[in-house]
Amino acid sequence: MSTTRARVLYIPHGGGPLPLLGDPGHAGLVEGLRDLGRELGRPAAILVVSAHWEEAEVRVTSGPAPGLLHDYYGFPEEAYRIRYPAPGDSALARRVLEALAAGGIPARAEGERGLDHGVFVPLALMYPEADVPCVQVSLVRGLDPGIHLRLGRALSALEGEDLLVLGSGFSFHNMREFFRGDAGDPDPRNEAFQAWLGDTCDSGDLPWPEAESRLEGWERAPHARYCHPREEHLLPLHVCAGFAGRRASRARTWTVLGKRASVFLWES
Repeated sequence: MSTTRARVLYIPHGGGPLPLLGDPGHAGLVEGLRDLGRELGRPAAILVVSAHWEEAEVRVTSGPAPGLLHDYYGFPEEAYRIRYPAPGDSALARRVLEALAAGGIPARAEGERGLDHGVFVPLALMYPEADVPCVQVSLVRGLDPGIHLRLGRALSALEGEDLLVLGSGFSFHNMREFFRGDAGDPDPRNEAFQAWLGDTCDSGDLPWPEAESRLEGWERAPHARYCHPREEHLLPLHVCAGFAGRRASRARTWTVLGKRASVFLWES
């Protein structure tokens, strides 16, 4: 086993396949993900928690060659021809299941499910060769923030491995607001929520137990439900934070579809 410390990254993955189709509203995201792939280098494997998989109890992909789920609608035909033939990693999936069991998190292997667009879209930009083994972990239906913090803490048993732990969501996910006629204008409500996230995950003055408490009570943040009418795109951040157990090494924001979106990286 490698002694390299796992790196943990929370990102926005954008709107469906649009980052891979040349959409100008995703130009900053595309550049940012490509830069991160070059900066972080090639890990031994990638463990992804995507906003687009929810189960009654945690599921973990375990197949050796997962296909893709083109789980979006109404896009050009080329969006359904996207391929990303990354291998799975059955041995890593077993270790994930063991870590979850030890942490008291019920979980099962899923040998047939493919990777959804929350996985293959960002990875196609970060690691276009599709040669890094990838395992996906589901969210838990009901979307309890405390459960997802616990999920991350249980997964942190894998800390000593050369992993990239990727939380793939979007720190602003109000679909109606993305497509308003004034969507490119400043949005003080979104800015306030992104600032709260930065203070919570990246503030050197905030003790980590307090930061975790803030994340668990995220609905009390400024304009929380405006930014997340439904929180499935935020909770991959909770898994990342639970895994890392400390404030982020670096934080940044990107403009995506006219809105500010937060990126957090935890590394040694």
